[in-house]
Amino acid sequence: MWRGDGVPTGTLNEVIIEFHRIGNAVKVTAVDPGSLVEVSIVRPPGAGEEILKRTVIRKLEYVLDKRKSGDAARR
Repeated sequence: MWRGDGVPTGTLNEVIIEFHRIGNAVKVTAVDPGSLVEVSIVRPPGAGEEILKRTVIRKLEYVLDKRKSGDAARR
């Protein structure tokens, strides 16, 4: 995983990232292969590949953290 400044945090070992151009936008999808959690963002392609990767990975981290805290609350 990556912090907002592009430095790996070590939270995830592997992330699958897909880029799909849709008209004048890019849909970026990130999947955690361990949990099969998938998130997507849609942004202008001019944002740059590295920024798009960081953004979708941050969203994946957020969703995984929310799920972990939700699981802990249910116990």
